[in-house]
Amino acid sequence: MKFIGIIPARYASTRFPGKPLADMQGKPMIQRVYEQASRVLDLVCVATDDLRIEAAVKAFGGRVVMTSDQHKSGTDRCYEAFTKAGKGCDVIINIQGDEPFIQPEQIETLKTCFADASTEIATLVKPFGADDDFETKLFNPNTPKVVLNKQGEALYFSRSVIPYLRGKNYTEWLSNHTYYKHIGMYAYRADVLKAITALPQSPLELAESLEQLRWIENGYKIKTGITHQETIGIDTPEDLEKALNLLTKTDS
Repeated sequence: MKFIGIIPARYASTRFPGKPLADMQGKPMIQRVYEQASRVLDLVCVATDDLRIEAAVKAFGGRVVMTSDQHKSGTDRCYEAFTKAGKGCDVIINIQGDEPFIQPEQIETLKTCFADASTEIATLVKPFGADDDFETKLFNPNTPKVVLNKQGEALYFSRSVIPYLRGKNYTEWLSNHTYYKHIGMYAYRADVLKAITALPQSPLELAESLEQLRWIENGYKIKTGITHQETIGIDTPEDLEKALNLLTKTDS
């Protein structure tokens, strides 16, 4: 089975314009993501609609594909890039361009999901710790939660806390039930990616602003791989400062 990692990257961002090119100790952010993915994938490609990002990727020797500026989601951009650069690949891994600390082991976990021939889509989840702060983490609507069935498939994703733990004060929830945080990296079989990009937005997706609910509403199954490693997404310049501090500690 052949895998391709595609990293959608846009220059425009309301909270952090030019984010993929932000300097991280001498390397643009997109380069650090690319290098992490390349440690476990033979084929990695950046998908962008911006000439500045294209030039930056070429400058560090990476592979890049120019895509339309009309895409509404990274999934759509990912599929166009696959049609241009993924010939012969069976599975596409959609890697977030703002997570320079993504771990190769997490990508390997996604790949392992496809050892099961029935897997259509895969993603990662991470258990919340019993000592995690319930106000800033479990109750944070910017941290989607997911519930799983016994086969390790996602039943539902939500910005709300799911499930509700009846009979317990919410301060006791994390110590009495395993809650899962969604890690937003996806992998799709090629035919499935083609099909889901043709689907119209669904009611649940519009309600929660979570694209993966569209796929579930249309009957697709999402296999989950469990990771215990934290990822650090960078959405704002303030997030970048925190990431640079971590990078300094990691390199020291």
